[in-house]
Amino acid sequence: MDTYKVGYFVGSLAAGSINRKLAKALVRLAPKQLEMEEISFRDLPLYSYDYDADFPPPARAFKQALANVDAVLFVTPEYNRSIPGGLKNAIDWASRPYGTNSFTRKPSAVIGTSPGAIGTAVAQQSLRSVLSFCNSPQMNAPEAYIQFKPGLITDDGEVTNEGTADFLKNYMAEFNAFIVRVYTVLPRTR
Repeated sequence: MDTYKVGYFVGSLAAGSINRKLAKALVRLAPKQLEMEEISFRDLPLYSYDYDADFPPPARAFKQALANVDAVLFVTPEYNRSIPGGLKNAIDWASRPYGTNSFTRKPSAVIGTSPGAIGTAVAQQSLRSVLSFCNSPQMNAPEAYIQFKPGLITDDGEVTNEGTADFLKNYMAEFNAFIVRVYTVLPRTR
């Protein structure tokens, strides 16, 4: 059985983010074939094409971190019916300069949690649109819009609701199967 390195983004930069808790839970529930590592975008400056000729060190490190993974998982909140600005900025850096898009043919999945009943559905649709442009094959099902309630996930990523834990474990198993399918059709080049 092949193993895959999965880089995950936590869309919120807040230390106490409920999406960070969700990410920790997903890492715990991932099949052993998925080696999970967070890719931070906290230190990226705002993107400008003025940098395209010579990326600053944080952007070079960010691009290298993406080059080192086989797939990407986005765990994002919803800000003003879209994705957080920091996450969009990270995607802009990853897709530049022209011809060096880090997401091309890299399998991706999107998930998020919020206290609201629709659990980041609109933000996920916005993100899917951006990822489509970036030529990232996306896992379209199962969709995962998690309504967060106090105590649902502990600070260290334990899911306290059995039904939610089973759903998230299945989500990660499906992501693993999706990655396998993508690389069956589009073999890895590294």
